[in-house]
Order: sequence, then structure tokens, then C-alpha cells
Amino acid sequence: MKNKFIAEFFGTFWLVFGGCGSAVLAALFLTDGASPTQLGIGFVGVALAFGLTVLTMAYAIGHISGCHLNPAVTVGLVVGGRHPKSELLPYIVAQVLGGLAGAAVLYLIASGKEGFSTEGGFAANGYGVHSPGGYSMLSALVAEVVLTFFFLLIILGATDPRAPKGFAPLAIGLGLTLIHLIGIPVTNLSVNPARSTGPAVFVGGWAVQQLWLFWVAPFVGAALAGVVYPVFVGKPDE
Repeated sequence: MKNKFIAEFFGTFWLVFGGCGSAVLAALFLTDGASPTQLGIGFVGVALAFGLTVLTMAYAIGHISGCHLNPAVTVGLVVGGRHPKSELLPYIVAQVLGGLAGAAVLYLIASGKEGFSTEGGFAANGYGVHSPGGYSMLSALVAEVVLTFFFLLIILGATDPRAPKGFAPLAIGLGLTLIHLIGIPVTNLSVNPARSTGPAVFVGGWAVQQLWLFWVAPFVGAALAGVVYPVFVGKPDE
């Protein structure tokens, strides 16, 4: 259990530091001069960064902890009968601590630039005036539930014993990239309470006040997937 805890901690650290770090440090990057040139990676780059964090960690620690890196993933796997209930709380604790640590290191780096402020959002998730595209709370809620649901379907399907062996990290990493491409304009895309909690703690104020949605919606979407997948796909021995 200790090794699993450590693996989930470092894995979630990497997801938050790598994914949110790409948004904070590299999404918008202008050259100096009279006619600045946009060299930032934009939404596509940020989406790919999140997918790559999961892809790389799946190969690095998947054999240790399963590489959940996300309380919602652990909930979905427990509901779907793929993970022991006794490990639910320890996994969530490790993931949240890893997310907080990743955000802390990112803050330390980002704050070294003159003029830095978390008022820009620090990659926190939000709705209403704090949504990148100005989407409402209802839009954010529906998006986070639906996208988490399909993310868990991808995970449950890719890790099914009947699925092709060795390709699960690719499917999961690309799946996370895809849902970021869909959801970044709506909420900055969470589908992961640990990912949302890390930046929110450093932004404070509105980010903490809206954090509830980014715990509730992913849990609902993940639990639904955990119920739906075995009902409609069947168990491996059926």
C-alpha cells in the first residue's frame, strides 16, 4: 500500500505540474519587439500536455498502483468492481496531496517572473465569469459529468482483459487529450478533483468557492460509467 500511495502521489504531481504547468507557463508566450509573435502552445498544446502526463505515468507506475492519478477514476473503478473499496480513501488522499505539491512547485516557478499574479487563473477551473468561454454553471456541470463519464468508459474498456494488450496507456492518454480539446473552453477542463484542488488553493477566493462542482461532477460521471460499463458490456467471463 505504501508503494501505491507514493506512486499515486508522484503520478498526480506530474499530471498537475505538467498539465497545469503547460497552461500557466507555455499556453501564451509572446516574443519581444514591436510586432510580438505568438509562440505559445495554445489549447491544443495544453490538451496534449495533459494527455502526455497520463500516458507517460501509465507506463511508469501503472504496474504499481494502476496509475489512477484522479479521485474520480478511483471511484469509477471501485463502482465498476475493478478496484478494492478499502483503497479508495488512501488513493484519494495521495492524489490530492500530489496535486497540491504539483501546484506548489508550479507556483514557485511561475512567481519568479516579474508581474506574475494568480488573478490570471493559474489554470484553475471555473464557470460563469471564470469560464474561459463564459459558460454557465449548468454548462460546466453537464460538460464535466459527460466528459468524465466517457473518460471512465475509455479507461474501463482499454483495461478490460478482453482488450488488446499494451495499448491502454495510449487510449487513455489520447482520450484525456480529446476531452481537454472539448472542455478547456468551458471550464479549463477538470474531470479530476485533485487536479482542480491544487491550483484552486493557490488562487483562493472564487476558485475555492467554485471547487465543489469539480468534485461533484467528476464523481457523478465516473460512478455512472462504473455502473454502465459492466451492465452493457458484460463481465470478461460472460
